[in-house]
Amino acid sequence: MSQEKKGKREMDGLLQADIDMDVKELTKKWTWIGVVVTDNDNGERFLQIVMPLFSRSGVCFAFIQRLPKLRFVTEINDMLQQGAKIHDKVMGSNTNIVVVYTESYSMAYFLWFPYLSEQEHMTNNVNSKVWITTSQMEFTTFVFQRNWDTGIFHGTISFRIHSNDLPGFKQFLESRNPSRTKEDGFIQDFWQQAFGCVFPDSMVGNVDRDICTGEEKLESLPESFFEMGMIGHSYSIYNAVYAVAHALHAMSSSRTDIGARLEGEGPKLQNLQFWRLHHLLKGISFNNSAGDKISLNQNGELVIGLDVINWIMYSNQSFHRVKVGKMDPEAPLDQAFTIDEDAISWHGWFNQSLPISLCTESCVPGSHKKVKEGEPFCCYDCIQCPEGKIADQENMNDCKKCSEKDYPSEGQNFCIPRIVTFLSYEEPLGLSLAFFAFSFSFVTALVLQTFMKHHNTPIVIANNQNLTYTLLISLLFCFLCTLLFIGLPHKVTCLLRQTVFGLIFSVAISCVLAKTITVVMAFMATRPGSSMRKWVGKRLASSIVLSCSLIQGGICTIWLGTSPPFPDVDTHSVTEEIILECNDGSVTMFYSVLGYMGMLAIVSFTVAFLARKLPDSFNEAKFITFSMLMFCSVWLLFVPTYLSTNGKYMVAVEIFSILTSSIGLLVCIFSPKCYIIVWRPELNKREQLIRR
Repeated sequence: MSQEKKGKREMDGLLQADIDMDVKELTKKWTWIGVVVTDNDNGERFLQIVMPLFSRSGVCFAFIQRLPKLRFVTEINDMLQQGAKIHDKVMGSNTNIVVVYTESYSMAYFLWFPYLSEQEHMTNNVNSKVWITTSQMEFTTFVFQRNWDTGIFHGTISFRIHSNDLPGFKQFLESRNPSRTKEDGFIQDFWQQAFGCVFPDSMVGNVDRDICTGEEKLESLPESFFEMGMIGHSYSIYNAVYAVAHALHAMSSSRTDIGARLEGEGPKLQNLQFWRLHHLLKGISFNNSAGDKISLNQNGELVIGLDVINWIMYSNQSFHRVKVGKMDPEAPLDQAFTIDEDAISWHGWFNQSLPISLCTESCVPGSHKKVKEGEPFCCYDCIQCPEGKIADQENMNDCKKCSEKDYPSEGQNFCIPRIVTFLSYEEPLGLSLAFFAFSFSFVTALVLQTFMKHHNTPIVIANNQNLTYTLLISLLFCFLCTLLFIGLPHKVTCLLRQTVFGLIFSVAISCVLAKTITVVMAFMATRPGSSMRKWVGKRLASSIVLSCSLIQGGICTIWLGTSPPFPDVDTHSVTEEIILECNDGSVTMFYSVLGYMGMLAIVSFTVAFLARKLPDSFNEAKFITFSMLMFCSVWLLFVPTYLSTNGKYMVAVEIFSILTSSIGLLVCIFSPKCYIIVWRPELNKREQLIRR
């Protein structure tokens, strides 16, 4: 491999390492950055590598500027004009972070920035940038810039090839003196430029400059112009020289036999030596005088880490490097890159707090990003999450739904576990309804016992004993069937609750209808010569109750056979709750059962209303009219109320309707009779009924 190709490969590897570190350094608060590169092949290759890496990490670019490279002195004016435009672009941008990949002397170019602005107000923003530089860049200046303000670079973060202080290096620099090393013409030229003086032996004519004594001190020069310490590039050159020296030493140690055989074959020997030197450099390892282990891998690449440096600039043009992190390629993956953010000193512009560089402020939890059309992907609007969705982190691209067991919080920024609910006996509502059901079933049982005890009295006989007992028993079961609606829904209770309720209520209303028709038929049969006598009796009442109940039984049978009710979980009706309920299966069949009961009730009400003015001795139609009016009112109100409620309150509405309508039948029909039987027994006599 040629030296040129090897150097290019080493540069590519170093570039990749630098970029990886830059990407890791950029936190979520640094997603809007500017990039400045040298306008050459290296700069273009940097952009080709860095842009995809940054984009994958959620970083986009406010600008990409290419620094012109000075090739001829005549181009300096054009370069400065172009630099002014770059300055205005960089300093006028709303980003606080600028990544720089340029040559070593680019610092000298950047120092012109405060003086290059085409718009004077731009210079006020010069403090508002954090510079991030790669290891190729060192802070060096031209001699005429040594007194220029370097404050714009305070707080810069840079990557530096690892270096260490070499023993005696500073003393070596201090010992450099043009008068002692006259054979080195470079030192004399450097000395004159650095200290702004001339040596007497180089003077031509009259010169308005100080005379160089040779006793000037290098340590008195600004550090931006000349450093007394070992910089990264010098350290690399030092290690490279020693690597070649170690390889030559290894090669010379094994030359004894080869050298004797190839003596006199100059060109062949030289080619062989170069080949062997290149081979020996691969895998070489040694400790330098600073105590660092220097290793080259099998590709001839230096195995060395990078230091993360924070630059502290002082007003006297001096600076201090603070190591705040490192990259160790041989360390475990989770320790390959470390940085101490607390050790970083930021520019005073940022009040020593972590700078933030965002195109758009972060979208708070509860909202998501919507990219602006025609803008980079990190420039976006924050849109509130739609109903039913959440965003539990900042800057989410889209909102997400909670699981069926959770629901969104009010701020739509987290999910809250849903409460599992059903109408239970443990809660006040369920307990109250159960209490009323038991209480009125007990009252119904007392009324039934009262009627059975006084079954031979005229008022009980006049109101058809069998129908009365059947109605009271059906009302008793109406109260008790509400208990099927309370408690955890099971398969059996779901199958029984609506069908049992429908059948029992149909029996009760059929009894009321039979009572009403019996009253009408009895009145018509008392007329002289009436042919209705043969229809009056127990057979008519029984046939009415049986036929009406069988029709409802047929509807329920079809319901259970086609689409029976079943236990279900409702996660949609109430946002905060998971409702355990009985799914009615077929809504059509449910309303068919209710519709049939409503039809029976309307027929009963109509017949009772028409018979309300019949003589009182034979008539309980007035009480039936009031009971059916109340019954129809309750169930007409039930439908809209039932449809407008959710969860356990739907069940509570149905239970309340069952209890209310049952109480209406019990009170309106039987309270007048109980009053006479219990408190006015003197009226419960045949003579009184005939007289009335």
